[in-house]
Amino acid sequence: MKPLFFAVSLLLATSAAAQTPAPGPAPVEAPRKITASRIILVGDSTTAVQGGWGPSFCAYRVTSFVACINLARGGRSSGNYRVEGSWDIALAEMKSGGFAKTYVLIQFGHNDQPGKPGRSTDLATEFPQNLKRYVEETRAAGAIPVLVTPLTRRIFKDGQLVDDLGPWAEATRKVARELNVPLIDLHARSRAEVIRLGPVDAMRFAQEPPAPHIRDAAKSGTTVEASTPVPVPANATEEERRNLTESMNRTKSAFDYTHIGREGADVFAEMVAEDLATVVPELKRGLVLKAK
Repeated sequence: MKPLFFAVSLLLATSAAAQTPAPGPAPVEAPRKITASRIILVGDSTTAVQGGWGPSFCAYRVTSFVACINLARGGRSSGNYRVEGSWDIALAEMKSGGFAKTYVLIQFGHNDQPGKPGRSTDLATEFPQNLKRYVEETRAAGAIPVLVTPLTRRIFKDGQLVDDLGPWAEATRKVARELNVPLIDLHARSRAEVIRLGPVDAMRFAQEPPAPHIRDAAKSGTTVEASTPVPVPANATEEERRNLTESMNRTKSAFDYTHIGREGADVFAEMVAEDLATVVPELKRGLVLKAK
C-alpha cells in the first residue's frame, strides 16, 4: 500500500503544480510625477548673495517644493552678464531638467547706467534689447521669465528721494508689456518704502551702520557721499579711475545707499515673494507669505 500511497501523492502534487500559473514579470512602476519647481535669480549685486535681496528670498521665501538658485553677480549689467558667460551658466541650469517648471527672475539696471566702462548700456536701445533677448532665450529653454524692476537707491536731496533708476525701471515695465512677461515692480515698492522711512531710518537697510557724520547729515534731508575712498594714481585715465572706484570684483561689506544687509534683504525679499505670488499664481503654494 505504501508505494501506491506515495504514487498518488506525487501525482496530486504534480497536478497542483501544473495548475499554478508561472510567475510573470514584476510590475513596472509608473514614473513619478515631478511636482517641485525651481526659481533662478539673474541680476546684479542688489540681487546677489552679498549685498542683495536674493539670499533672504531663497532662504526664507520659498518652501521645500521650490529650489532656489541665485546666479546674480555684483557689478553686472544686462550687457556684461552675457558677455562674461554668466548667462550661459543660467541657460544650462534652465535646460538641466528635473523640475516641473523653472522660473527665471531677471533684474538689471544699476550697472547699465552711464559712467561704468565695460558695463553701461544705452537706455533707449541696448538695455531693452538685452532684456528682450533674455526673455526670448529663457522661453526657448523651456523656462518662464519674470522681469524685476531695479531696487531703488536710498539717496535723498532736500527731503526728496533721488529716483535715478526710474528710467531703467520704466524701460523694464515697457518690455514686460510688449512681450507679455510677468513683472515684479520692485522699484516702485522699494521706493515707496524708502520714502516712508525717510533718509535716516532707511539707513538701517544698508550692510553696515553709517558713520555719525553721515547720519547727522541725513537729518537735514540730504544724504552725503558714503563710499570709502579708493587710492587712485594721479595719472590714471578716466576709465581706470572709474574701474578702481566701482570694481566689478571687489567684495565688500560697507555702508552705502545701494546695497543691503540682512534687514533690507528681508524686507525686499518679502516684497518680491508677494508680487511673484500675484503675477505667477501657480507659484503661490511654493512661496512663504506673511498672513495679511
